[in-house]
Amino acid sequence: MDRKKFLHQAALSTGGIIAVPFFASGRRRQPEGDPLPQEKVKEFVVAGHGNFDQVKKMLAEMPTLLYATWDWGNGDFETALEGAGHVGNKEIANYLIGLGARTNLFVLTMLGKSSIVKNFLDTFPQYLNARGPHGFTFFHHAQKGGEDARELFDYFQSKGLTEDKVAL
Repeated sequence: MDRKKFLHQAALSTGGIIAVPFFASGRRRQPEGDPLPQEKVKEFVVAGHGNFDQVKKMLAEMPTLLYATWDWGNGDFETALEGAGHVGNKEIANYLIGLGARTNLFVLTMLGKSSIVKNFLDTFPQYLNARGPHGFTFFHHAQKGGEDARELFDYFQSKGLTEDKVAL
């Protein structure tokens, strides 16, 4: 075996040895530590609706609150970002998204991200009937977005949506 062929084979073999244990396990990294205290999660989600100073303070103390979800009961789950979304608090919403919070189409509707929202809904029109936290519709989120979400407000009206009515 010549030197070039040997080096090529050695590189392939070494990469395979290193990569096999990582991929063969099929495991994802599991979160470590105890669950977040429920009272802190609820406090953070409530703050996300409109208390920007409290949001920043709590994230400084407990950064993983960014991903926390509060269960209001009966399947009504909400994050601080979603709270900001349904009340129209763009400052908090943009801040949380900037930190990497998981967003959804309802929040993006409030922020007026028309191309993202319309492309998704044109691909999956049944999703027009989806409801966000507390049962709020896309129409509600577009209303809360004001002028930034005007295009989406008009789009939802053209689809027959109203505050309380989903698409037919």
